[in-house]
Amino acid sequence: MTAPFNRIAVYCGSATPADPGYIDLARKVGDALARKGIGVVYGGGKVGLMGAVADGALEAGGEVIGVIPDALEGHELSHKGCTELHVVDTMHERKQMFTDLSDGFVTLPGGVGTMDELWEAVSWAQLGYHSSPVGLLNAFGFYDGLLEFNRKMAEVGFVREPHRGIIIDAETIEDLLDKMATAEPIKTVLQIRSEDL
Repeated sequence: MTAPFNRIAVYCGSATPADPGYIDLARKVGDALARKGIGVVYGGGKVGLMGAVADGALEAGGEVIGVIPDALEGHELSHKGCTELHVVDTMHERKQMFTDLSDGFVTLPGGVGTMDELWEAVSWAQLGYHSSPVGLLNAFGFYDGLLEFNRKMAEVGFVREPHRGIIIDAETIEDLLDKMATAEPIKTVLQIRSEDL
């Protein structure tokens, strides 16, 4: 099945874990997206999982758009093989460009920066700043704890009922894309009556 996406923003770590499975996963994700004709929008780096996603997509003939802050570009961390490389002033501009250029989000394993990007995509979906599906690739059980925490927030009442399904998770990129392609639009905060908030 070819997912109905033109481009997907891929969030992932710039680190290279000791377990080579993570780099292999990122390369396979880039390859899979390219083979489905889906462009990759990502952080523009040449290292870690970010570089592997880009390399996988480029080697399969895919479009890769990197968005990197000038501070990181100055440290020679950018991937010069990207189809397009946008150098921006701030992290906020970077994340806004991810949203503007993409019609879906996929989060691979990563650290603090990856979490920042994921939660902003979720938060913006709740508020109606975008209507794109937010996917979480839970390979190797990496995000089991995060998914449990998200359930806990919902059980306590910090995640509203209409927003419980914003994070779409799967263990493979193929299953994740299929789930994202059939996801129903969520009711945003602005569509919920104030007395029900």
